[in-house]
Amino acid sequence: MHDAHNAIVVDPGDADAVFGVLRSQGLTLAAILVTHHHGDHVGGVEDLHAGTGARVYGPAHETMPEPIQRLQGGDVVEELGLQFQVIDVPGHTAGHIAYFCPDLNGTPVLFCGDTLFSGGCGRLFEGTPAQMQHSLDALAALPGDTRVCCAHEYTLSNLKFARAVEPTNTDLLKYQQDCIALRDEDKPTLPSLLSTERAINPFLRTRESGVAHAAKAFDASVNPNDAVSVLAALREWKNGFR
Repeated sequence: MHDAHNAIVVDPGDADAVFGVLRSQGLTLAAILVTHHHGDHVGGVEDLHAGTGARVYGPAHETMPEPIQRLQGGDVVEELGLQFQVIDVPGHTAGHIAYFCPDLNGTPVLFCGDTLFSGGCGRLFEGTPAQMQHSLDALAALPGDTRVCCAHEYTLSNLKFARAVEPTNTDLLKYQQDCIALRDEDKPTLPSLLSTERAINPFLRTRESGVAHAAKAFDASVNPNDAVSVLAALREWKNGFR
C-alpha cells in the first residue's frame, strides 16, 4: 500500500524485495504490519526498520523483532490516512492477529496472514481447533466485499482439497476453473473476496451439512453438529491430503 510517497508493508519476509520496490517507485517506508512470528513473515523486519526507521506493529503475545508497537484485538492502527482494525485470530499461532481496513481505495481489505487462505486455512501449529473456528468465524463476519489478502498463493492446492470435501459445489467448481486460468497466465489468484470464500472454502463452511458429513466420512468420531469437531477433522484430513 502506498500514497505515491509513503508505503506500508505487511509481513515482510524478505527485506531486499521490499527495498527494491521502494527504490523503483521512489517510496519511503512508513510502517510495517506483522501478523505473527514465523520467519517468512518477520525475516525482513529488522533490516527494514534499520534502513528506513519505519514504525513496526505486531502481536502483543508473540516473540517479535524489537522495537515494535504491540497490538491486540480491538486496537486500531492509523497510518497514511488509513485505519486498520486489529482482530485476534489465534489458531495458526497462539497470538496471531489480522488487520482489517474498512476503506482502502473504496473497498474493505483484510490482511489475515496465515489464518485464512483462499479455499483453506493455516495449519494449527500452536492453537486449537476451537480457537481457529472462533477466529474464522470472526473473519467470516466481515463484509462480503472485503478483499482477502492472505500471505501465500496456495489456492490451487486448497481448491483440490475443497473439491474432495464438496464435489457438488458448483460455486467451487467455477472458482477453481477461474483460478486455474489465472495461474496458467502466471497471474495471482489473490486477493480473493470474502463472499467467495464463504461460498467455496470448507473451513468457513463447517456448519454446512455437506461439509460436516464429509468430515464424518473421513473420521467417524466427528460430531456433524459441532463446527469445532468438523474443523478439527478437516484440518487433519487436509494435513495428509495429496
